[in-house]
Amino acid sequence: MTKYVIKRILFLIPIMLGVSFIVFALLYITPGDPARNALGPSAPEEAVVQLREEMGLDDPFLVQYGRYLKNIATKGDLGSSYISKLPVSQEILSRAGTTIRLAFFAIIFALLLGVPIGIISAIKQYSIFDNITMIFALIGISMPVFWLGLLLIMLFSVQLGWLPASGFSTPAQMILPSIALGAQSVSVITRMTRSSMLEVIRKDYIKTARAKGQRENVVIWRHALGNALIPIITITGIQFGQLMGGALMTEVIFSIPGIGRLMVDSIKMRDAPMVLGCVLFVAVAFAIVNLVVDLLYTFVDPRIKTKYV
Repeated sequence: MTKYVIKRILFLIPIMLGVSFIVFALLYITPGDPARNALGPSAPEEAVVQLREEMGLDDPFLVQYGRYLKNIATKGDLGSSYISKLPVSQEILSRAGTTIRLAFFAIIFALLLGVPIGIISAIKQYSIFDNITMIFALIGISMPVFWLGLLLIMLFSVQLGWLPASGFSTPAQMILPSIALGAQSVSVITRMTRSSMLEVIRKDYIKTARAKGQRENVVIWRHALGNALIPIITITGIQFGQLMGGALMTEVIFSIPGIGRLMVDSIKMRDAPMVLGCVLFVAVAFAIVNLVVDLLYTFVDPRIKTKYV
C-alpha cells in the first residue's frame, strides 16, 4: 500500500510539469503587458520598461519558464503576484479553505440528494417517479452553473428575501452557492447510482437474498448498495475534483473570495505567477482526491486490496 501511495505521488511530478508548461505558454502568448497592468495606464513608459526588466519579462520563454521551475524546486517558491506583490502561496492558502468548503458542501448536497433518488429510481424502474427523475437529471446536467446561480439569487434573495446573495461566512450564505455548484453533480450522481443499482439488483445473489426471506430494505441497502458503491465512489471523486476547479463561476456570481475568483482576477490582469499557482493548486487537489478514491476502494471491496500489497 505504501509503495502504491508513493508511486502515485511521484506521478504528480510529470503532471505538474505538463500543466505548468501549458499554462505558462498560454499566458506568454496572451496579448497584454503585466508591467503596464501593475503600474496603471497613466504610468510613464520608462517606468514600465524598468519594471519589465526587473520582472524578467524581456527574457525568452524558456528562460522565464526555467527560472520559474528552479524557484519551485530549490526554494518551494511559487513567486510573487505582479499586482499585489504578495507571495503567491500566501494568497492561495488564504483563499483555499473557502474553495474547499464550497466544494465540500456542494458534494455533500449532491450525495444527500443523488444517492437516495438514484436508488429509488432503480427500484422503481420505468415508473412515473423514475421518468420524472431522469428528466430533471437531464435538465440538471445541461444547466449552466452561472445561470442557475442567477436564478437562485433572483428567487430567494431578490424576490423572497430569504437568503443573502453574496458571501460565504455564515450558514445562510453557504446555501445558495452550494446548491448552484452542486446541482450538476446531483444529476450525475443520480444517473450513476441508478445505473449501478440496476446492474447489481439483477445479480443472482440479490435473488438469493430475497429467496431467503430477507427484508427488502436489507436487500437494497446492505447487499445491493454495498456492491454498487465503487462506481458511485468513482464518480463522486471525479465530481469533487471538478467542483474544486469549477467553483470559479460560482465564486464570481456570489462574490466569494476563493481560488476561482482569484484566478479570474489574475487572468484579467495577466498576473502569471498567480494564475500558475491557482492552476497548480487545483491540479494537485484533483490528483489527491483521485488517490483518496483509489484507497477507499480497498475498504469497500477487500478484493481490490490485493492489488496494492
